This record gives sequence, C-alpha cells and structure tokens, in this order.
Amino acid sequence: MSPTLQTEHITVLKNQTVLPILARWAVAFAVMVTKWERRQKTRNHLARLTDHQLDDIGISRSQARTETNKAFWQY
Repeated sequence: MSPTLQTEHITVLKNQTVLPILARWAVAFAVMVTKWERRQKTRNHLARLTDHQLDDIGISRSQARTETNKAFWQY
C-alpha cells in the first residue's frame, strides 16, 4: 500500500465521528508512528546536505547537527 493511500485511510478513519475506543487508539498510534518515521527521514536527509545546500535554506552546519542528533520522538 502506498504512503499516500495509507495517509488517506488514516485521514478517513480519523475524521469518523464514532469510532470504537480501540480503533481511536490504533489511529492515534498510527499517526504518532507516521510522524516519527517522517521526522527521522527528514533528519537523515538534513544530515546529508552539503554546506552550500544548508546555506541555501538558511541553516548552519551546527544547527543541522543539533537537529539531526535529536531522537526520532523529539520535536
């Protein structure tokens, strides 16, 4: 299943007005894990940027290092 399709399914479930408690917990857990995964992937990509690319987006190497050293659950 593609990530886009998964996201659509999660959105549909999350927007339901009446879900059993277990389903609500499952949706909340899926959303949390998805955020963690996206955060980790973004940080991995940030770690691979060159100094020139970092300069283009206005981030110093030390700022990038601070962000990439965070654990996946840290915001």
